[in-house]
Amino acid sequence: MVRRVVAVLLVPVEWSPPGVELAAWRAALAEDVVDLLARLAQAEAAIATTAADRKLAEEIAWPGMRIYEVPAATYLPVFAAAAADGFDQAAVIAADAADLPGMILGKLLQPLDSKAVAVAPGGPGNGLLGVATSLPAPGWLADQDLDSASAQLLRRTAPQPGDVTSTAEWRRLRGPAELATLDPALEGWENTRALLGG
Repeated sequence: MVRRVVAVLLVPVEWSPPGVELAAWRAALAEDVVDLLARLAQAEAAIATTAADRKLAEEIAWPGMRIYEVPAATYLPVFAAAAADGFDQAAVIAADAADLPGMILGKLLQPLDSKAVAVAPGGPGNGLLGVATSLPAPGWLADQDLDSASAQLLRRTAPQPGDVTSTAEWRRLRGPAELATLDPALEGWENTRALLGG
């Protein structure tokens, strides 16, 4: 059986809605993504964090959840830690997509049977929502943070462009435009919803 892990990467958050404290907003977004992962059937859940954010990681982690401390908020160190833990496949996703549907994660992991790397775009101008690969990660995969990475950037170092496949997009909550697209009818994102007063 293939062992998979999905790690929530605590990425920098530089915007919060008017009247909402930035640290509280960041914590709510991340906690909602962690809560989603804890319910995944096809993969184990983990949190990836730099030393500076270790306290936040420990506050939002479920009991027994792995916390990978990495030197920078990029995906290659997370893949290396997951490989060392014996996982066959791993995905790293941004912690600022509070209302992320589980099926988007499934679509990110699905291509790994035939593709080396899969990426999920994070919406216009918002880098990647996530990156997934079989482990160990291919040597040609360049390390990036999720904010600046793109499918095009990753394809530049791939032996063939088709080695990197794009999956379903889901926007990250990085500004007023993305906030306006939140759907109150969608289940989940309770912590973010509570901060927004709903």
